[in-house]
Amino acid sequence: MTETTAAVRATGLTKRYGTGDSRVVALAGVDVEFRRGEFTAIMGPSGSGKSTLMHCVAGLDLPDEGTVWIGNTELTGLRDDALTHLRRDRVGFVFQAFNLLPTLTAFENITLPFDLAGRKLDQETLDKVIAALNLENRLHHRPSQLSGGQQQRVACARALVTRPEVVFADEPTGALDSSASAELLGFLRRSVDTLGQTVVMVTHEPSAAAYADRVLFLKDGHLVDEIPAPTADSVLERMKSFEKAVV
Repeated sequence: MTETTAAVRATGLTKRYGTGDSRVVALAGVDVEFRRGEFTAIMGPSGSGKSTLMHCVAGLDLPDEGTVWIGNTELTGLRDDALTHLRRDRVGFVFQAFNLLPTLTAFENITLPFDLAGRKLDQETLDKVIAALNLENRLHHRPSQLSGGQQQRVACARALVTRPEVVFADEPTGALDSSASAELLGFLRRSVDTLGQTVVMVTHEPSAAAYADRVLFLKDGHLVDEIPAPTADSVLERMKSFEKAVV
C-alpha cells in the first residue's frame, strides 16, 4: 500500500510494561495500516493489546520500538509540542468517558478545538455535524443536563467537527444503552460513507464491529486475523475461537 492510501501506518510497534518477571509485552512488533475513508474495528481478548495499539498509533502513548505515521508525518520522534499540535489539529478522539467540560454548554464543548487552536469555525461542517447528530435542541445545555447518549453525541461531534484525518474511538459505546449505541455507530458509519472520514475503533462488541468495513484481531500483542465486510455473527464466531484456544 502506498502512503497516499493510508491515513495511519505503523511498523514494528513494540510496547512493554514492567520489568523482570512482571514484564508484560503489550505489543510485539505489530505492522498495521488504516486506509483513508475506511472504518476499521480492532478486537481481541482482554489484554490482547488492542487499546495499547490504538494509543500508540494515535500519538497518546509512545512505543518502545517501531514507527508510526499519520499521513506522511512520522509521530515517533516528534517533540512534545509538535505532537500536541498534531493531535489537536489532525486527529479526533471519542472515548468511553465523554471527557466533556462540565461548565461549558454542548455548543462550547463541540467548538472547543477551534478555540484552543485559535482557528475560525468551519460553519458549514459544524452545522452538518450538529444536524447529523440531532443536537440542534441541546446546544445550550450543559453536560449534567444531557443523557449519556446525548453526551456521547456531543463528544462525537467535537471529534468530527474539525474534519480530522482520522478519528480514534476507544470503546465509544461502552457506557451507552443499545439504542444510543446504534445511533452513535450509525453516525460513525455515515461519516465514513458521506464525509470520507477515517475511523479506527476499539470494541469488544460484535454488534458494534459489524458497522466497520473490516475487523482486525489481536492476541498476545500480535495481529492474528482480519475479517473484511464483517457481520455480528462472523465476528462472534471468531471471538469464540479465541476462547476455545485458551481452554
